[in-house]
Amino acid sequence: MNDRARQATRLEAIGGRYDPWLLGAALALASLGVVMVASSSISQTATPFYYLIRHLMFLAGGLGLAVWAMRTELKTVEHYNQLLLLGCVGLLLLVFVPGLGVSVKGAHRWINLGVSNFQVVEAVKVFFIVWLASYLVRFRDEVNATWIAMLKPLGVVVVLVALLLMQPDFGSSSLLLAITAGMLVLGGVNMPRMFGPVLVGLPVLAVIAIAEPYRMRRLTSFADPWADPFGSGYQLTNALMAIGRGEWAGIGLGGSVLKLNYLPEVHTDFIFSVIGEELGFAGICLVIGLYALLVGRAFWVGLRCVEMRRHFAGYCAFGIALWIGLQSFVSMGVNLGLLPTKGLTLPLISSGGSSVLMTCAAMGLLLRVSYELERAQRQVALRGELQAGAEPATADMPADAPASAPAAASSAAPAAVAPVRGTSRLRQRIEPIFGRTA
Repeated sequence: MNDRARQATRLEAIGGRYDPWLLGAALALASLGVVMVASSSISQTATPFYYLIRHLMFLAGGLGLAVWAMRTELKTVEHYNQLLLLGCVGLLLLVFVPGLGVSVKGAHRWINLGVSNFQVVEAVKVFFIVWLASYLVRFRDEVNATWIAMLKPLGVVVVLVALLLMQPDFGSSSLLLAITAGMLVLGGVNMPRMFGPVLVGLPVLAVIAIAEPYRMRRLTSFADPWADPFGSGYQLTNALMAIGRGEWAGIGLGGSVLKLNYLPEVHTDFIFSVIGEELGFAGICLVIGLYALLVGRAFWVGLRCVEMRRHFAGYCAFGIALWIGLQSFVSMGVNLGLLPTKGLTLPLISSGGSSVLMTCAAMGLLLRVSYELERAQRQVALRGELQAGAEPATADMPADAPASAPAAASSAAPAAVAPVRGTSRLRQRIEPIFGRTA
């Protein structure tokens, strides 16, 4: 085996490392979620731990998906980007298939998998982020230079949003649009060109928001929830009372009163209010800090990937960071009365099968990005060490070579140097040696 083959073998043998900050933040949020789901749902059914057991089962399934994603090469994921886009459209259409789609409170957002219902938009978020990351890699220069390349992903997301609004799901539609805009900006789109679609899209979203009476009621109740505390403002007033009761240190784990059939969706959409009531301001700061660590570290990993020209990995990290950051911000903002009520769960904390499964899968993909980044950094470092420690070509001569060997090496110098013209560092290292020998 020649030196180059041995070096290639050594480079391929190098492994990476999963980012400990990402892994620690995700595990901390998931662990906190188990505790709070147990506390908030204990009085919701006749079986005290029904929702906890259900949550742990989905968490175990999510852990399996995360491990699978962590062990899958990103180039394999990127290879199936077109199928993932088709999967987005197909999943959003399945909810309208009779017998397969499930309607809950007038919304067609779920499909029946037999053992449980699955909310398809959770999978669409992951699939679309991967597809858009691949698109930005394939058309990176065109996205910045031409209108058509920038408008194509916007057209795709408009189709997905139209299908979501038919369900209807305004919250997820807005989230998907925000993720798309953020990834395009981070992907290098020409910023002045982005103003046009934004100026057109915002009024359209505003019209859609106020067109439905129930959305209009949410907006008016958000502005003054105490005007109708037993009607349209019921959720928000109870959420605010729960957070207010917690004060600085909380009333103690398991001591929430508002979870006792006062606050609706207490283990899903409004679990943050129970955290505020039982753990107080300190608990709220802990949750916000963990999300800030997770999202900030994901952005850092994505930036390092882009700097190393691993653009697909970097854009995947950016997309997942935008998703987790925006969804957690909206969920906490709703509980704190800063945003109108939306049916978005708190990632990794709220109970909910579909959300838990796909958020864990996204965390596995993000950890895979960090693994391949670390591996690439180690390979670059080893390659530099191997190049720096390479022996001159004349060092391979046997000690008993005849005296004419140097001259022969000198005469063969042009032929030996020619193959390495493309490697400037190697050429600079070898040519002066031959020059002195001559």
